Amino acid sequence: QVQLVESGGGLVQAGDSLRLSCAASKRTFTTYSMGWFRQPPGKDREFLATIWYKGGRTLYAESVKNRFTISRSMADDTVSLQMNSLKPDDTATYYCAAREGYMLKNTPQEYPYWGQGTQVTVSS
Repeated sequence: QVQLVESGGGLVQAGDSLRLSCAASKRTFTTYSMGWFRQPPGKDREFLATIWYKGGRTLYAESVKNRFTISRSMADDTVSLQMNSLKPDDTATYYCAAREGYMLKNTPQEYPYWGQGTQVTVSS
């Protein structure tokens, strides 16, 4: 069973940066592609970014492509999301997700494993 734990959320002001991290509990992390999603209040879960299981290859949503960066550390089984120039519209619960294999997928249905989420609130 894969377990994912997000951290790094909080309350920030518009224009600030924030870095989210996701720790995976299982050593098969090396065979899982990882993704970040978010869900604003009352809205559907939205894809943000995903990274290949070996790192290197990434896919981003157009809405965050120039502001958010996904990365992973094979040394400590973590995946991070660096978020810059945050806006009030970025307010949401942010989720880390994992799927076995090397394909980059951008829909929630493709990811069987999810973290509990971390709240990001951006004030204007």
